Amino acid sequence: MILTRLLPKPSHHRRRWRLLAPFCLAGLLTGCLALPQTGLFAFRLAVTSLGVEEVRIGPYAVDARLDTSDIMSLALSSLGAGSLPVQATLAMGLGLPTGMPPVQMSGFRWTLDMPGVEPVSGNYQQDVTLTSGDDANLRLPVAFDLLGGDRDRLAPMVELASQLARQGELPAGSELAITPGSLRGLGVTLPAGLWTPTLRFAVGQNGELTPQRG
Repeated sequence: MILTRLLPKPSHHRRRWRLLAPFCLAGLLTGCLALPQTGLFAFRLAVTSLGVEEVRIGPYAVDARLDTSDIMSLALSSLGAGSLPVQATLAMGLGLPTGMPPVQMSGFRWTLDMPGVEPVSGNYQQDVTLTSGDDANLRLPVAFDLLGGDRDRLAPMVELASQLARQGELPAGSELAITPGSLRGLGVTLPAGLWTPTLRFAVGQNGELTPQRG
């Protein structure tokens, strides 16, 4: 009983340190792990070019070098009461801003919204190596349907297809959205989802691309 009373009691500060030590260690480890991921958390995908190639309306290739004034009559004669696919290839350059470390992207989901037609979407399922100053050139298949109906209803969609072929670019007011897959770089991997938000790019009057928020 006497010995117990003679033993020094732990100080208030020492007891507090014992309680806080595990949390401090966890915070330190979290900070150390976060350091190599900083570049990935600041991930910014740059769409460096966006063009349109190989436009077709059903069996007809829409060649911008040729007279396409009769494409409406051809489309109407082929439609009947059914539908006719419009197909094109979206040529896209992807890169990273200057100073970003190389990143391996495990594919991506994309959605293209053009005036006058329903949005089209797809999945690019191949890995893409992204490096600053060396763009990756990709090809995305785009398709939407012309539905049977009168000439007034069909005309804007045929005109859109002709414009895609004639100008070789998306019309103003279009928007491209890209949701990256998982990202690998700097020795870490970020899974798709929370850390790879959807990136949106609006097409301006002269074909320029403007990143959008949200």
